[in-house]
Amino acid sequence: MGRTDFTRMRCPVARSMAVLGERWAMLVLREAFYGTTRFDEFERHLGIAPNILSARLRDLTAHGLLEKTPGPGARHEYRLTEKGHDFFPAYLALKAWADRWMCGPDGPAVLLEEAATGRPVQARPVLSAAGTPLRPEDIRVLPGPGAGEALRARFGGEASHG
Repeated sequence: MGRTDFTRMRCPVARSMAVLGERWAMLVLREAFYGTTRFDEFERHLGIAPNILSARLRDLTAHGLLEKTPGPGARHEYRLTEKGHDFFPAYLALKAWADRWMCGPDGPAVLLEEAATGRPVQARPVLSAAGTPLRPEDIRVLPGPGAGEALRARFGGEASHG
């Protein structure tokens, strides 16, 4: 049985996982968020094989999260694009979850603070219109404008546009 091609799925989350679900992709993005720009820096900070790193940088560039730009000398740099920057809140949410549930007894290895104030950076919780935390059971799922027949049948109703 072959692997499912997520890039051909209608669901944007599935298509996103085709890019971000590869185990090194998130770590390459983490390094880009932490200011890493050069191939040798990514390789050193991640301890990743050069061929794997090259493939991940190529994929993230092809999907528009990073751009390859001329750097000092003959080297290139990899910089976050607008699309890459837009993923930062999702990374913060993943880091917050990992810091809560996956750390050892000593706590997180890396802390993030706002450069201007020195205050800790925190992922925003998902809040209701009233400002209270939302949990999955508080959400109603409706078919969106791009939904096919199967999703319309599954979730029924019309998506509200408000």
